[in-house]
Amino acid sequence: MAAEAIWNKETVPKVMKIVSTRLQQRDLITLLLVNPSIHHTLLSHPSLWLVLDFHEMSNAGDRLVSALSLPRYRNVKHINLEFAQDIEDKQLENVKSKCGDSLLDLEILNLNGCQRISDKGIEVVTNTCPKLKVFSIYWNVRVTDVGITHLVKNCRFVVDLNLSGCKNITDKSLHLVADNYQELESLNITRLDIFSQSARD
Repeated sequence: MAAEAIWNKETVPKVMKIVSTRLQQRDLITLLLVNPSIHHTLLSHPSLWLVLDFHEMSNAGDRLVSALSLPRYRNVKHINLEFAQDIEDKQLENVKSKCGDSLLDLEILNLNGCQRISDKGIEVVTNTCPKLKVFSIYWNVRVTDVGITHLVKNCRFVVDLNLSGCKNITDKSLHLVADNYQELESLNITRLDIFSQSARD
């Protein structure tokens, strides 16, 4: 009995911690339901809950708000919403109003293919992510120079930026990026139709 108790109290938690670091987020969440001991073990390791991955998921906006409302995601560092469905400005506004504090440590945000997000959404989300380092919004035709202005104003530490396919930004955005991100390590501006703002006006 003593050996079994040690196994349950010491060995199983150690094994679960090692195994869980190699699991996809959905599998990790499923493990929480196995038994109370595993549930407690997993929740006691904040490093396991630094990523929220809603890649290509439906109802992603509401899922994001629900997840960020949970204590275990209070220090999330990476959110992936690439090609997620139902992500729009109002969900980002809900995130800010209901659980904005959970984004204070966010470093990576992937909004690739989120076509319903506009400059307003960029303003809202960047206003709550002062530590953002990696920002990707590939293939968004609603974001303009206004959104990029919000980004450079609110997020001073960006080193990796993907604006590929954002066809409604002009050279003004590129000047903003160049002037404000001196430490930039990666910039993707492929598939842009860059014109000067005066030419468009």
